[in-house]
Amino acid sequence: MASNVIVGVQTASHKESGMKNRSAEAGRNRLAEAWSILSAAMAILCLCALAACHGSQPTVLTVSAAASLTDALQEIEANYRLDHPQVEVRNNFGSSGTLARQIEDGAPVDVFISAASKPMDELAAHKLLEADSRRDLLRNTLVLIVPLDSKVSGFQQLVGSKVRAIALGDPASVPAGQYGQQTLASMHLLNGVQSKLVLAKDVRQVLAYVETGNADAGIVYATDALISPKVKVVATAPESTHDPIVYPAAAIAAGHHEDAAREFVEYLGSAQARAVFEKRGFTMAVQ
Repeated sequence: MASNVIVGVQTASHKESGMKNRSAEAGRNRLAEAWSILSAAMAILCLCALAACHGSQPTVLTVSAAASLTDALQEIEANYRLDHPQVEVRNNFGSSGTLARQIEDGAPVDVFISAASKPMDELAAHKLLEADSRRDLLRNTLVLIVPLDSKVSGFQQLVGSKVRAIALGDPASVPAGQYGQQTLASMHLLNGVQSKLVLAKDVRQVLAYVETGNADAGIVYATDALISPKVKVVATAPESTHDPIVYPAAAIAAGHHEDAAREFVEYLGSAQARAVFEKRGFTMAVQ
């Protein structure tokens, strides 16, 4: 009788142990399944996060623009980013001729804004512009500047002995220098001042030469003179003395973001951009 009780107890014990083992195994299986589901969910979340990060990468537009546009363009681009947060603009300012040559040599540029038609014409001749993207954007005025304490009052005084150095953008690559050279020739002053000319790499360097007193006078755009409290305008070149000062803009065919480049060029002619350009002294080519 006692042995039967012992056997019964042992049998019940084995059954209870087996049930516990099966329960533990089931628990482990459920835990493994839960971890599997969690891992899969985390993997999906990571993929989504990566996709979101990739999608949030900005479109980077490289804009090569005439140095005289520096201040106006930076303000316009800041405004543009407010409505187009996915677009980042990187600028390359310099002389229009130099910038055009860089594009011809394969520089990665999306938009080009020149201070003269000739550099843009040359790019068009080489089929480097996006079709139908070119537009005449702005106009400007050519002026003679001198330091604030100067007694020079006009172009004719440039031949006098009091003027030793005249800053001018290098006509080989700087449109303002080409316009200035045309003006001096038209006024029959070029031969008399040729030895006084100090050539600069762009119009902003001309301004700096006059500001620092390294030049007694300089020929710049009216928009450049406006930004400096260290110089004064003493004369304006008549439009008849030089080629029309026109700033064309266009999307570049070899750029990486054609649609964004075209949209940005269009924005440059908008009412918002126009307000900034006119505040900075430019006039719009198309009224």
